[in-house]
Amino acid sequence: MAYRLLFRRLSPLLRSGSHLVPALNSALRLPRQAVINQNLAARLTGSRSMSSDNYDKQPEILNIQDEEDFEKRVIGSAKPVVVDFHATWCGPCKLLGPRLETIIAGQKGKVIMAKVDIDENVELAMRYNVQSVPTVYGVKDGKVLTSFIGLKEDDEIKSFVAGLM
Repeated sequence: MAYRLLFRRLSPLLRSGSHLVPALNSALRLPRQAVINQNLAARLTGSRSMSSDNYDKQPEILNIQDEEDFEKRVIGSAKPVVVDFHATWCGPCKLLGPRLETIIAGQKGKVIMAKVDIDENVELAMRYNVQSVPTVYGVKDGKVLTSFIGLKEDDEIKSFVAGLM
């Protein structure tokens, strides 16, 4: 019975994933000083742990805010950048994003990923002729080298990323 109560309290939090540790403490009605281990929180949700040894292995992902931010962090980047133009309502975008992140994580910091929401950055999407989503560009030394549109298989994405290095 105690497990059912615990599960009912945790279910909405596990779905949202935001502010997980404080939310778990609150759901379990733990004192404010008590902190649930982030690794335990990650195991409960199936997400990645944010411990220092795993954090270094995470891909560098930039959420582009506006054109100025794009110029500074993508065009001005010393590393190659995979730019993912996506939309929150786009089904293929939801499938492609995690694939890109996983493949870029495998590059161990040699490549950066920038995510551009076309609904929030309309001018930027128009400037780069984004006519459908997902559209992915490979940028190196401030220049677009290659691109693809739509959902691709992992081996095609790996070849795309390898072509930037």
